[in-house]
Parts: sequence; C-alpha cells; structure tokens
Amino acid sequence: MTRITGIVLVKNEDRFVRRAVRNILGFCDEILLVDNGSTDGTLGILKQLAADFDKVRLHAIAHPSQSHDLLKPQAGSDTWVFAVDGDEIYDPLGLESFRRMVLKGDFQTHWMVLGNVLHCDEIDQGKARGWLSPPSRSITKFYNFSAIEEWDGDTPERLHGGNPVFRRGFSETDKRRLELEYSWEESPLRCLHTCFMTRSSRDAAVDSRENIMETYRGGLTNWARRALRRFTGRPEVSKWKRERYARGAVVTVDSKPFFGELEC
Repeated sequence: MTRITGIVLVKNEDRFVRRAVRNILGFCDEILLVDNGSTDGTLGILKQLAADFDKVRLHAIAHPSQSHDLLKPQAGSDTWVFAVDGDEIYDPLGLESFRRMVLKGDFQTHWMVLGNVLHCDEIDQGKARGWLSPPSRSITKFYNFSAIEEWDGDTPERLHGGNPVFRRGFSETDKRRLELEYSWEESPLRCLHTCFMTRSSRDAAVDSRENIMETYRGGLTNWARRALRRFTGRPEVSKWKRERYARGAVVTVDSKPFFGELEC
C-alpha cells in the first residue's frame, strides 16, 4: 500500500513553520520533523506539533546530512517522500486532490514530481507577491522511493547529492513537471516559498537566507567568510536564490487558500 512520508528539515524557522507543517498534515501518512539546532522558537513549535498529532515524530540532529539517514530505510518500498522546508507553505486543498492522484498511481512511472511555486518577497492582506515557476526554478521535492534500491553516498541534506541506485526502468531524468502542465490557479501542487522574507524571530530583515549547500560548502574559506559576516553584523544573503528564484515578472496572487484565517 502506497504511503507518503513528509520530512521537514528546519533551523530557526519560527515565523512560518507551524503553518508549513499543518498544511501538509492531511497529505502525509507520517511526518518527520527534523530540527538542526534551532535557537529561536522553532523547537517549541515542533514539540507541540509532535504532541498534538500522532502521525508527527520529532528528531534532533547535529548536521543536516543526518536527515537523509532517516529516509534510507524507505528505499525500495512503496513510499513517496515529500520534503518541505520551514519557508514552504503548500495549498492544503490542492494537496487533497494531489494525494488522490498519487494513490491512484498517476505518477508511478516517475522518479520525481515538481509543482508550481511562487517565490515570495511579501505576503500581506490576503495577497502574496513574488516570482512564479516557470520561469523561475521550482523547489518542490517529491520522490518515488519505489524507483530506487538504495540512496547512499555524500548527502549534505535529505534528498540531495549521494548516489541513488535506480531499479530497472527508472532513471534520474524521470521527472514529471506539473508546473509546465498546470497554471498557478489550477495546480494541485502549488507552494508559497517565503525565501525572500524573514523566516525567524531572530533574523534581521534580509533579502534571502543562504541555503544549506551555501552554508557548508567551501571548507575553511567559507567558514572564515561567514565568521567575518557574523562579527560585522552583516546578514547572510543568498546570491544563488536571487539568480534562480527571481526570474520573470513580479506577480501577485491570492494567499487565502494557503492560510485560511491565519495570515502568518
């Protein structure tokens, strides 16, 4: 029987993480909350979510690479893995429709499914503003673990890097790109990605926080650069995100389906 496992890897995400998790509760059969050393209110929120919902389990890790270890036993099983970050807010009603499609087997011949995304720099008064995919890059991470035998190797975080070993008939290129099939309004898999907004009560207003790959790559040189930025009080800004997520025209969409009565 097909199962959907959600995995939410977070560090200092207390502004949006509660909404990010609650919006995927009905979609997932189980949810792994993985905290990587949060120092704001994130851990308290995750503990409450784990206490309130039986399908939610909380894990604490020392390095983001350990999040992938939680998924290795799922390889080869009839499981879809849905990776969500603390700044990714999915449309829960759309996910209801998408779950029916998944369980019906509509994507069983695919290794990965990508959806529609709005990379946001503002959410206010029931509206969200930002850049759509396409032309910007989609960030949806939904993987068919029945397509692989194992996924080992150097994985800096869950579902990134490493060496997935594919079963016969599958390959890395077997991707279904729903953002090319559906408009934003019609998509069953759509997300408000708050990557250009402040994500933590501890953060100053920044253009965009660096991602895990930017944080950990570059060895001693990168460590020194980051230490200097912290010492001088300058925020960590992701040039990588700006180049990939801010393409095309700025658009405004209705954010109410994502928040209901709760705006943030």
